[in-house]
Amino acid sequence: MGSFSIWHWLIVLLIVVLVFGTKKLKNMGGDLGGAVKGFKDGMRDGSAPDTPVPPAGQVTAAQQPVDKGTIDVEAKNRS
Repeated sequence: MGSFSIWHWLIVLLIVVLVFGTKKLKNMGGDLGGAVKGFKDGMRDGSAPDTPVPPAGQVTAAQQPVDKGTIDVEAKNRS
């Protein structure tokens, strides 16, 4: 009861082809293949980033807005 014969799988395949049609199955197969390829490319590209990414809590000097009216208190020396 737990195992299916080849005839069961052929009948299931026939029903799937009748319901979806061969053109739609071909498109779904191409979309699935493209998604798998994109995922593999993303995993390969994500393993070694080209530029270092700062942690989310840090702000670098290049990210700070430039405003002439703002005084950087840490950089100003008292005399």
